[in-house]
Amino acid sequence: DAEAADIAAEFETLNKQLRLLESIDTTGVEPMVYPFETPTSYLREDVVDHVISREDALANAPKVRECHIVVPKVVK
Repeated sequence: DAEAADIAAEFETLNKQLRLLESIDTTGVEPMVYPFETPTSYLREDVVDHVISREDALANAPKVRECHIVVPKVVK
């Protein structure tokens, strides 16, 4: 079957790539937490600059139940 042959060929390609990765000597290489040498530094800390009361927030909601905003269900 042609589909089985395609799948087998793709599997062999992936297998070759995995064997190549396994052949790399990583002795002495420290594991990384980030994919880059240094973590991104352009992110800023969150700073609260404006706070509204719960009552004001809920007053703008189209539907409220027990101090929570009710939204339409989007997951079946």
